[in-house]
Amino acid sequence: MDSEREPDGRVVRVAIVDDDQLVRMALRLIIDGEPDLTVVAEAADGDAAIRVVDEHRPDVVLMDVRMPGRDGLSATREVLTRQTPPRVLVLTTFDSDDMVLGALRAGALGFVLKDTPPARIADAVRTVADGNPVLSPQATARVIAAATGPQSSDTRGASREAARKRLSALTERELDTARAIADGLGNPEIAKRLHISVATVKAHTGSLFTKLAVENRVQIALLVRDAAE
Repeated sequence: MDSEREPDGRVVRVAIVDDDQLVRMALRLIIDGEPDLTVVAEAADGDAAIRVVDEHRPDVVLMDVRMPGRDGLSATREVLTRQTPPRVLVLTTFDSDDMVLGALRAGALGFVLKDTPPARIADAVRTVADGNPVLSPQATARVIAAATGPQSSDTRGASREAARKRLSALTERELDTARAIADGLGNPEIAKRLHISVATVKAHTGSLFTKLAVENRVQIALLVRDAAE
């Protein structure tokens, strides 16, 4: 099998966290069926997820959100505090948007639906292993919509002011880029909207990550949405 791996020989090490044994089995078949991916551990709840991360140090964790005991949101927050944290890819059926939203705010790099075709799940693991988000425009819009549910006026006001303060550090072009990201646009679409090159979009996005202290594009989008509420 070594000859079938990626040219650099890298094999992405994956931990699967889900309370459903059948889901774990299906995901293992998908992951282990790829020459450049391998499952190094499984866990059925958030506490076990933290233990396997500490013991096996996977590159990527496929993390369910709703589990008995410690849920995926809490586990995500915990594993991302490690000195060398794994990338977290959230698993969802979209019946728990609130927890997915929380995981993204905590720094998860994206999410996949449990009924996603196997090849796309494998590609999503590779993408987050490289430090890139897995968030389609449609999925981004749906998660952002979950952030607009009922809130108290005090909570909404505090979130708005905090977001506006963070965005105030941006240049005008960086803010335009952030707003385009919040609209679910990819780099080519942002370049077309702002009449700039894709390379410039990437540069602005890198500045957004640094200035806003965020890990992915959805966190940027959520800040823009919070500021506009």
